[in-house]
Amino acid sequence: MWPCKLCDSSLSSRYELLKHLRLRHFHHGRTCRYPCVYVECPCTFTTWKNLLSHIYRTHRKLETAGAQSTTFTCQTCGCEELSTEKDYFSHTYQHLRQYENVTCMFEGCAFQTKIYGTFKSHKNRKHNPHSLSDFKAGVVKVTVQSANPDDGPTSSADIDDSLSDADSDIDNSEDLPEVVEKRLASVLLKLENIFHVPSTAVDALVEELHYLLSTVSVPITCSSLSDFFKNKNIEVDGFVVNELADLLCKSNPLVNALGKGGALATAYKRKEYLKKVLTIIEPVEFVLDQKKSRSFQYIPILRSLQQILDSTEVLNTQYRSIRDGLYFKENPFLSSDELKLCLTLYIDDFELCNPLGTSRKKHKLCSIYWILNNLAPGSRSALTSIYLAVLCKSDDVKTYGYGKILEPLLHDLVTLEEHGVFIPKLGTFVKGTVHSVIADNLGAHGLAGFIESFSGQYICRFCTAQKVEIQSKDVHSGAFSLRTKEIHDAHLKIAQDTETSCFGVKRACPLTEHLQHFHVSTGYPPDLVHDLFEGIVPFELALCLSILISKKYFSFDSLNTRILKFPYKWSDKKNRPHIIPHNYSSRKTIGGNAHENWCLIRFLPFFIGDLIPEGELAWQVILDLKEIVELVVAPVHTHETIAYLDVKVSEHRHRLLELIPGEKLKPKHHYLEHYSHLIRCFGPLVGVWTIRFEAKHSFFKQVARHTNNFRNIALTLANKHQQLISYHLHSSSLSASNVEVKNVSIVPVDVLNEEVVLAVRQKYPDISQVNLTKNCTTRGINYRNGMILVCGSTAGMPEFAEILEICIVRDELCFIVRLYFAWYQDHFRAFQLTLSPGREVALVQVVDSNPSA
Repeated sequence: MWPCKLCDSSLSSRYELLKHLRLRHFHHGRTCRYPCVYVECPCTFTTWKNLLSHIYRTHRKLETAGAQSTTFTCQTCGCEELSTEKDYFSHTYQHLRQYENVTCMFEGCAFQTKIYGTFKSHKNRKHNPHSLSDFKAGVVKVTVQSANPDDGPTSSADIDDSLSDADSDIDNSEDLPEVVEKRLASVLLKLENIFHVPSTAVDALVEELHYLLSTVSVPITCSSLSDFFKNKNIEVDGFVVNELADLLCKSNPLVNALGKGGALATAYKRKEYLKKVLTIIEPVEFVLDQKKSRSFQYIPILRSLQQILDSTEVLNTQYRSIRDGLYFKENPFLSSDELKLCLTLYIDDFELCNPLGTSRKKHKLCSIYWILNNLAPGSRSALTSIYLAVLCKSDDVKTYGYGKILEPLLHDLVTLEEHGVFIPKLGTFVKGTVHSVIADNLGAHGLAGFIESFSGQYICRFCTAQKVEIQSKDVHSGAFSLRTKEIHDAHLKIAQDTETSCFGVKRACPLTEHLQHFHVSTGYPPDLVHDLFEGIVPFELALCLSILISKKYFSFDSLNTRILKFPYKWSDKKNRPHIIPHNYSSRKTIGGNAHENWCLIRFLPFFIGDLIPEGELAWQVILDLKEIVELVVAPVHTHETIAYLDVKVSEHRHRLLELIPGEKLKPKHHYLEHYSHLIRCFGPLVGVWTIRFEAKHSFFKQVARHTNNFRNIALTLANKHQQLISYHLHSSSLSASNVEVKNVSIVPVDVLNEEVVLAVRQKYPDISQVNLTKNCTTRGINYRNGMILVCGSTAGMPEFAEILEICIVRDELCFIVRLYFAWYQDHFRAFQLTLSPGREVALVQVVDSNPSA
């Protein structure tokens, strides 16, 4: 039996499974990636043709009935599991690399050697070309496979053609028109919401397609029928042929779907059809001012939760991230043993138009997104797992306040806390609440009710420090009182009674007012993207580079030349830093976005480290900042790493003030001093940064640019977003595969290095072959050959290895690596690697060692 990986079906043959996959899961199945039909193969594909090509090229056991099967036997060790000539010679070369004596395998030749190069030269000179009949007796065994009618066709073209013919098996099925309609609706939905083709253009396309299928194709069909009857010597009246051709064209499901009365004929009908088929949750418009035509869009969060939770994978899985923080553990509602839905909100303003053009701020929108923390980390970071709650004009937020804009959302969140949302698959209600609100500093202060000016007296939402005090006192000294629930409530009461701000508290937070299990003092984590990568890093690099250039260690032009010519690899090619602008010194910032500045601070020691003398203070400031960045973005923390971060931040502060005694620290420097405490409270800060949410804005900007219609733009964008989300929820699974690969090579275990073979046999004693690939993704991390891994530690020093081959055995990921010794170079804040003698090749398993690139 051949089990289907996308459903519970089991088919009698590989051909039947392919047929089932094509007819039942293609385009409208439960996953966007189609897995290989072989159980042991981890490959997945986005197109049907790629799947067929992979089966034909990789799985040689699918050869046609009656084909020859060739096996080779090694004369040195007696191995008989070598299915191809290439595998046989690869196996032989392994013996030679270990200096074992090998006798020539060709008939009439007694040549022997232990040297790899000598044997290859002999083979090329004496036995090239050759055929199977030239091998000695006992080396090659040829058998003829018995016919297996269940296997069906085997080439990719034959399989595809055969499956196309097999569609006739369901021509009389009642659901075929419905299947055709769904597939066509899926194509049109992609055009409108993924490729952003305007609905008017899609209407024109539909009209032309209907004309071609219903009118132009009639004479073509009539001519084909006449030729068919003529070839069969059947006399049929021309009127009957015309009537038959007209009937065939009109009975085409595509014609019916695209026709005047069809379900997909117009944009309105397509929208209604999609609502019925995909269960689209439409935005609800709330009017703020009828006379001024001011409104905002709200997507009901309870209905959205029901739609998302209609998946067994979500209900059966719980993952940890913010759950390791003190604020989660101290929340009795979320940390209970019962299943609770843990939500995170995000709020931000973004420009739809050119921020430098005439429409600047005219179409600026405020968006509120949310994510479900119960999903796996890899799924949470996907843009399709970030859901829209509110979309409105930014001016309306300032005019009517957060309380009015959030009113429908807060009503649903209160219901979620008190009663929960009904999950049909569980047959019960599941409660939940908001754990945190992610935002930049301005957005967080605005929603939380703090003063939104960072040039005023109180600039911190984590403590009661005054701006003038942060220049002479640091958080590490204990000079500032942390804000707690009791302290914040007291400050809020004074602010409400006096109608003035108190210690930076200006008004109540709407979420704290309405929700029982959320409080402003524990619900607003910091954002390292704006604090570090778009704040401290470009500011300090501008100051330090200016000092280093003024001391003539290098020139401005040579620095930019090294930045441009550095050999970036993999994702760094896309995020490579920009060149330093000429006015960086006067502006006191190098500019750049978060990705570029992150890449620059990582690679800067390799750009100019060899030009800087030991002990240079400006260089020490840069190196300290680099180390702080690496600690802050770490996905896992221990008590030791948090304590070390605390010390490094304090040390960095003193060195910076020593370097630039006349320069004032920014509020973001003060926020950074809170990070060690905030990591204990919220868990790793990369779990609550804004970088993935800001990527969500790009969808709305693309829609606005292609739609080119700004009349009630919030409604247009919300509708487009909901159609896209419904499409993804119905065409993909929320649970990511453990290992995702596109192409593999099936290799016998015996041809691998002896040490690797021993390691594989120890864990998998019955394995005869493994899957090798050059590129794979697991847990959201992409691995490629040539990458350097941290795969353990010795005496506190990390051990490094270079990936030679990526090996997949029974859906478990392993690496065949070359090991290195490492020495830490403090001047570069980097490790220098040299090959490890005697332990050059080894097998590293991701599950056991959790290596990181």
